[in-house]
Amino acid sequence: MTPAPQLSLGLLLTAAAGMIDVVGFIELGGFYTSFMSGNTTQLGAGLAHMGPALALPAGLIVMFVVGSFLGSLISGIGQRHGRIGVLAIVIAGLLVTLVLHANGFSAAQAMLALATAAGAQNAALPQTGAVRLGATFVTGTLFAVGQDLARAVRREAPPLRWLQHLLVWLALLLGAAIGAFSYGQWQVGALIVPGAIYLAFLSAAVIQAAR
Repeated sequence: MTPAPQLSLGLLLTAAAGMIDVVGFIELGGFYTSFMSGNTTQLGAGLAHMGPALALPAGLIVMFVVGSFLGSLISGIGQRHGRIGVLAIVIAGLLVTLVLHANGFSAAQAMLALATAAGAQNAALPQTGAVRLGATFVTGTLFAVGQDLARAVRREAPPLRWLQHLLVWLALLLGAAIGAFSYGQWQVGALIVPGAIYLAFLSAAVIQAAR
């Protein structure tokens, strides 16, 4: 089982991921900055027409992989300093998105930086036990709910471990709901809300590394 303090912080980071993903989803009219299964399906459907509509899902997928590469590369330098670097990439992605949007760039252009941030975030927290915290996707998490519930019934796993997976899913759901509400108030400026969460995590990581 994941320690309660780490679980709580991981759930907060997961909620922040839900906030940024819903902003991207609304701005892009149904495309995603972190859910690459959905973008891959849209890319596959677009191949039937071979038109300019292929560029957006393809670009989002490429930039997500770029972010994942950078985040994984930097996280490998050590848990403390690596986390600082990963969070810096995420915050930079949000800032670039806001700057591009403020300067009249299209949503398709501005949200590419957000996809990079989403890819990088998945390297911010290491997997703890069976729970994947801070990730921007939860398909595997939902599978793990059912899997661990079955294992609990067979007495092959702790009886309540499946609840941790469920909490991760609920954190992303709640984050998306908060993000949608914030978007209704401030549009793309709603990214400031998860940005503040990432900045708090970055500050804590810097203080911890300095000790």
